[in-house]
Amino acid sequence: MGARRSEPDGPYRVMVVDDSAVVRGLVTRMLESDPSIEIVASVGNGLQAVQSLDRHNVEVVVLDIEMPVMDGLTALPKLLEKDPGLQIIMASTLTLQNADISLRALEAGAADYIPKPTTSRELAGTADFKRDLLEKVRALGGVRRSNTRRAPHRFPSAPPPPQRVREPLARPAPGPIVLCKPGEDVPEIIAIGSSTGGPQALFKVLSALRGGGGVKQPIFITQHMPATFTTILAQHITRLSGMEAAEGQDGEVVRSGRVYVAPGDFHMTVEARGVDKILRIAKGPPENYCRPAVDPMFRSLAAAYGRRVLAVVLTGMGVDGSKGSAEIHKAGGTVIAQDEASSIVWGMPGATALSGVCSAVLALDDIAPYIRKIATRR
Repeated sequence: MGARRSEPDGPYRVMVVDDSAVVRGLVTRMLESDPSIEIVASVGNGLQAVQSLDRHNVEVVVLDIEMPVMDGLTALPKLLEKDPGLQIIMASTLTLQNADISLRALEAGAADYIPKPTTSRELAGTADFKRDLLEKVRALGGVRRSNTRRAPHRFPSAPPPPQRVREPLARPAPGPIVLCKPGEDVPEIIAIGSSTGGPQALFKVLSALRGGGGVKQPIFITQHMPATFTTILAQHITRLSGMEAAEGQDGEVVRSGRVYVAPGDFHMTVEARGVDKILRIAKGPPENYCRPAVDPMFRSLAAAYGRRVLAVVLTGMGVDGSKGSAEIHKAGGTVIAQDEASSIVWGMPGATALSGVCSAVLALDDIAPYIRKIATRR
């Protein structure tokens, strides 16, 4: 069956899939508290979800992982086969197994994930889960309406262009993108910030950097993810890119050729100590509603490395990374951002691109070659 036509107006049409009737009810009430969202189906397993697509015009699916009859990972490709443009958010509790399954689901075509509290009482009482769920559903509902067809994709080989939605930006005001010259020095460090759609983009960029050689700088990554998920993200980066990746450890000396991932629920920063650069992992206040956040990492790199920083802002909701990018630019470093057409959500890269601090705003496929050019000055 081909993709259904999305209605241009009206509430986003959502299906909730979870084997717990209590959880389905709680999630439904959270989503329907927003008038821009309508629940058109609520079912208890993956098989029922697949069958529901024959009866309902669905734009976004909130899909549990652990279910009887048919689990979420099994249902995912079947849902996308029926409707390639469907936007699917994987929902799972914070276990190592579920984090691994969620990352595998992103590789297989899921649009995003959301960590689910372990009990219905916690689910009902957490404002953070509700806020994140509503933001993701609204953003991906916009994706569906701006791009009604999408083929299932797998990373890292030959993914189709990600789908996009442009968020309203609080700052800076939308306007023309003004580019500046890249920094003159070869960078000592490469830093990447990302959120919604970030894992897929990271796999793509880092896998492409593996080919051709020449990039020896340490790579810092802050991806908006909870604890446990970042552990698995580092493992997937190692598997898919061949680079040695791990969560950063407090007090660790920064070494060339390593990929450092900010641990979930902790900010990752760097401080200079003599000739060495030392990782700092701390539970400071959230920034931009996030911990880890990109801005603290970028600010610390600007202070520690000055003009020898290359920063990249990839797809994601919000504006995190834009202020830190301004600090890197002010210090004489180089900033690039993913372009709107290839971003799943053009919030973070859009805020950075429109602030006038970027030397390039690039499609996802062009980011790794640009990084290599700046990092090696070839």
